[in-house]
Amino acid sequence: MAVYTQVSAESLDAFLRRYDDVGDLVSAKGIAEGVENSNYLVDTTTSRFILTLYEKRVDAGDLPFFLALLDHLAARGLPVPPALADREGVAIQTLEGRPACLIRFLTGISLSRPTPQQAVTAGAALGRMHGAVADFAGQRPNTLGVADWRPLLDRCGRDLDGIAPGLYGRIGTALAAVEAAWPRDLATSVIHADLFPDNVLMLGDQVTGLIDFYFACNDIRAYDIAVMHTSWAFDSIGAPLDGVGSAVLAGYDAAFGLSAEERAALPVLAKGACIRFLLTRAWDWLNTPADALVTRKDPLAYLRRLDWYDAHPEAFA
Repeated sequence: MAVYTQVSAESLDAFLRRYDDVGDLVSAKGIAEGVENSNYLVDTTTSRFILTLYEKRVDAGDLPFFLALLDHLAARGLPVPPALADREGVAIQTLEGRPACLIRFLTGISLSRPTPQQAVTAGAALGRMHGAVADFAGQRPNTLGVADWRPLLDRCGRDLDGIAPGLYGRIGTALAAVEAAWPRDLATSVIHADLFPDNVLMLGDQVTGLIDFYFACNDIRAYDIAVMHTSWAFDSIGAPLDGVGSAVLAGYDAAFGLSAEERAALPVLAKGACIRFLLTRAWDWLNTPADALVTRKDPLAYLRRLDWYDAHPEAFA
């Protein structure tokens, strides 16, 4: 989450009046975490909500897919936050010139340093999500999949070396190896594609919310597990957390199942995930507007993860 677009109190008050039963505006606070959209924590006289304004990286044409997916998962008992429809039945609004949705607030906190037990339950939640999407008919290609990483590397170009000397060449070499080894015959499904700890809400060891589905797409199902492993199994600077990565896999396997072929592919899928997030973080590092209320994320934390996977091929055994 972040804030790129400022919303006035008057505009927000008028926006809320489109809805029945949401109450009157009490306060709104911009949320600086994340990098994709503008988000506000909105309190009213009746409840609490998240207001999301979709910025340029989210195509407005994809919003019906995202909202249909959330409705599908909610109907199957997953703890996700579907967008609210106004009194005319419209969920996708326009506010300050941006597509916008009002989303029900879910209780829970995002973890900065998960324990193995929390990782087990989070991995199981991803497994349940994969089970729940088996009959979801929506389709959306992964616009940040393996075929998109080299063009993004080229767009970043030698500016990457301003982040760390030689970074452009290091990523290029690692990407060539991943492209050559990328699996082509694994099961695919709708995936979350961004299930970081800050996109899982928890109370104690229990998952209370799965949020931020704005990278959800159709891709290799095991890639979702790899993305989760790269984000949960390490601390914020990229140092491994003891027992957390294996706990994610154990929870997922118990809830949904992990084939031998998927497990064997996880090392290259995880390296690919590292490259994907290294590149998007680097792009944001180089291009975030100076006046945006956003906490930029360190690209090099994902270079350290990539190096760790190179040194630990047994991580997924």
